[in-house]
Amino acid sequence: MHREPYANTLMNVLFEQGVDFLGVYDFQQECYVRINQVGVKMLGYPSEQVLIDQPQFSFRRYPLKSEERDEVISQLIQAGFYEEETEIARYNGETFWGRLMLESFADGKLALIRITNLDRLHRVEQELDHSVRRYESVFTSATIGIIVADQQGHIVSANQLADRLFGYETGELKGLSIEQLVPRSVSQYHEKLRQSFTDHPQARPMGHNRDLYAQRKDGTLFPVEISLSYFRLDNTLYAVAYIIDITLKKEAERQLLDQKAHVERLNTELEQKVVDRTHALMDTLAQLEASKEELALSLKTERELGELKSRFVSMASHEFRTPLTTILNSTTLIEKYPASDQQEKRQKHLQRIRSSVRHLNEILEEFLSVGKLEEGKIMAHPALVYLPQFVDEVVNDMQSLLKTNQRIELNIDCSQPIWLDSSLLRKIVVNLLSNAIKYSREGSLIRVQAHCDDRQIKLVMSDQGIGISPDDQQHLFGQFFRAKNAANIPGTGLGLHIVAKYVELMQGTIDLQSELNKGTTITLSLPYENHSAD
Repeated sequence: MHREPYANTLMNVLFEQGVDFLGVYDFQQECYVRINQVGVKMLGYPSEQVLIDQPQFSFRRYPLKSEERDEVISQLIQAGFYEEETEIARYNGETFWGRLMLESFADGKLALIRITNLDRLHRVEQELDHSVRRYESVFTSATIGIIVADQQGHIVSANQLADRLFGYETGELKGLSIEQLVPRSVSQYHEKLRQSFTDHPQARPMGHNRDLYAQRKDGTLFPVEISLSYFRLDNTLYAVAYIIDITLKKEAERQLLDQKAHVERLNTELEQKVVDRTHALMDTLAQLEASKEELALSLKTERELGELKSRFVSMASHEFRTPLTTILNSTTLIEKYPASDQQEKRQKHLQRIRSSVRHLNEILEEFLSVGKLEEGKIMAHPALVYLPQFVDEVVNDMQSLLKTNQRIELNIDCSQPIWLDSSLLRKIVVNLLSNAIKYSREGSLIRVQAHCDDRQIKLVMSDQGIGISPDDQQHLFGQFFRAKNAANIPGTGLGLHIVAKYVELMQGTIDLQSELNKGTTITLSLPYENHSAD
């Protein structure tokens, strides 16, 4: 009378402790009356009640139609059992392969439904199938011969290429002794080698530093390269031989050796001819080399002179023609103003003549300076200089050259007198300021800054002029060079060349930074010494 409670408890334990989906389905109510928690988790439902509320009992991915469902239930009632493998759908739409088993009880009114997850089994089967396919692809279709033999030397497997290499039909190698594939002269020795490999198996090439030959079915031999490997299966050792027919390679090596011997003979003959002719050529080469150096030097000098001549002619024809034409025109016009009341007009043309003569004098002065620099006649003679006063005097002297509304801004930070060549410094500053004025527009600003520190003067001049292109900047300090955008502006192309030479004489450096249509900045760094006033 007390067995029923224990039976119910035992049934509950067995029902809930299973690893599969377990559910009791009532065919009359067409719903589940109970599902274990493992089943709820397997199908991913939030609770047993949500799962019970589902109308289907098999949870297939593709639910059965009504007639199919009736047929399954009919088979279950008649046989008491029904089983199939199908795709099961989880609550979130994912699927897995499962084994669906139904057992009827209670006179066919109820059914115990079990679902076993087969995904892992399916994956294992699929991986096994892939492994078999990979093995067949690698082994059967390999481009080298592969033979597998057991410890007794019997061939247990061979791929198609191995059959063809040894002249056998497909599958005919299986069961033969491995010694049947080696030359008869070494078959007994091969048995000892095979036994040695069995005792100490390791992956390695066969026949180190010696030629290997294999024997075909018809008894003919062919050269081979063989590598050995091994594996164990059920505690049984199997040897694997990878075989390559190197007949073509050997023939190529033989031809290569013949060609090498032929080439060596030709080399010997050629070397002797080279030795014979080398002595004759050495003297000629020495003479040619000397002539080449002389010619190269002459050509270089001639080319440089030609370039300088061309630049000079171009510059001179332009720079001399303009002031000379002005002088000629002015003298002609002066003759037309003989009356005393026309003195103002005569004075105007006299002023133009003076200006043109002064311009010609400046050109000649630059020519003379270049000549003296080339001859080494100009030397630096340091003297005491008060830089603020010096720069102010130079700027005042050049006020007459300024264009309309042009101005020069000074910032000289050098309170102590310094010791350097004031004559060279004046020529440098005048030249740079002249360029800044000439190549800048009306109303522009020219800055002159100087700073004395660590026995060095740093002089910076910047303008807002037409600027210089990067291509022209690398040639600016050469003789007679004019930038492309300055072709229509008067100039000899010697100013910056002279400045650079003067800076060099003063043991200083010059740096130029410029951008087209934005201006140019020139920075001079000149060393100096401090001395007492006396």
